[in-house]
Amino acid sequence: MNGINDSRIKLSQLRALVAVAEYSNFSEAALRLQLSQSAVSHAIASLEEELGVVLLSRGRHGANLTPVGERVIAHARQVLELLEAMHKEADLEKGLHGGMVRIACFRSVATHLLPSAIAQFRSRFPEIAVTIAEHYDYVGIEQALREGHADIGFTYLPTGNEFATWEILRDEYVVLLPPTSKLRIAQISWEQLASYPLICPSVHNACHILIRNHFLASGIPLNVTYEMNEDSTIVSMVLQNLGAAILPRLAAEPVPKGVHICSLPVPLHRLIGVAVLANALQTPAVFAFLDTLKSATQFNLKTAV
Repeated sequence: MNGINDSRIKLSQLRALVAVAEYSNFSEAALRLQLSQSAVSHAIASLEEELGVVLLSRGRHGANLTPVGERVIAHARQVLELLEAMHKEADLEKGLHGGMVRIACFRSVATHLLPSAIAQFRSRFPEIAVTIAEHYDYVGIEQALREGHADIGFTYLPTGNEFATWEILRDEYVVLLPPTSKLRIAQISWEQLASYPLICPSVHNACHILIRNHFLASGIPLNVTYEMNEDSTIVSMVLQNLGAAILPRLAAEPVPKGVHICSLPVPLHRLIGVAVLANALQTPAVFAFLDTLKSATQFNLKTAV
């Protein structure tokens, strides 16, 4: 048998082994690691293949360590503890034992993207404070960055050259049909959409502008019956059979039971990005949060709404 190739053993495999051993269950370990159950199973199987031994016995009563698994997991825990110690030493040197990160965002980002990122960040940097200011629109977010009231902002792309940005999500605009609708289709036609009273974000909202311009480019007039400021109000009105709505998918979540989602006749997306002032001197805490955010949003892009 060939020797073990250390470069092919990944930290993610060791974390998966420790989590499964702790819970004796693949699905609970997957929840803990914020991964799919298949990803955890693949990590364990790959580790067993590389080591050439069976680490876990699988059965009706869960997953339990084999005798060799008991010995291997002790070393796995040591590796993970040493890695954590390395991070702490580096964080102390970089001045990450205090400070604050100020975030400006809109509601759908604060609801669906930020919580997991902040939880990860707080577990690693408990002494760094994180504040969130919700804004009605991206205009207020970018102004907060310019005036120094926020370090990090979530906005629509593209932006001006004054910001350094990267895209984290392409959020599709979808049609929400009321429970009384008989349509259960993946994509609605313009004619079908025109048969419903239309509920949209208010005229001063960036989403309204994007929707209006999209309709104009398609040669279809935008006939809006209701204009509302709050996404949750729009969804509630659809639920009460007052009409159909057009919203970004992230803003529509959670969609109530009975409300049907379908795509626009011509697809439309908003590009959500993270922005910082391009020429500003950022603190180590801000850079650390940006690193955490990149990792957290990569997970969200694979598994989220």
